[in-house]
Amino acid sequence: MRERGFTLIEMLVVLAMLAVLASAARPLLELSVQRTREHELRQALRSLRDALDAYKRTADSGSIALSPEDSGYPKSLQQLVDGVTDAKSPNGRRIYFLRRLPRDPFAPAELPAAETWGVRAYDSPADDPRPGRDVYDVFSRSERKALDGSRLKDW
Repeated sequence: MRERGFTLIEMLVVLAMLAVLASAARPLLELSVQRTREHELRQALRSLRDALDAYKRTADSGSIALSPEDSGYPKSLQQLVDGVTDAKSPNGRRIYFLRRLPRDPFAPAELPAAETWGVRAYDSPADDPRPGRDVYDVFSRSERKALDGSRLKDW
């Protein structure tokens, strides 16, 4: 009487077919991961830039005490989270612009969120962003290229 089961050859053929399918799926998985990280970067940049603009509008309305040499932008990204004292409030109420500082999804995980971003000061040119006395804009420090071919740091 013959025993039922798979032969070694049949098992090897099945494993080879699974390996081919897995190797075909890997580029699709990497593409999906890249697309997700780019989406997270867009959202983080949008929320940071919206918070910077809200800070500037609040400073221009007189709710933030400024010295004559201040541009009206925060001195650091952390100031958006820590908040500022409302100059118009009699009881010293604080104005907050972010709940937490988002991370650059392309930055190393061991860096604190504030150090993952490149910052541009108000008095630095757009084609050569440099940090300075304030934070006018933020950008990714990653040298990688996006799926559309643009550099992530140019977003």
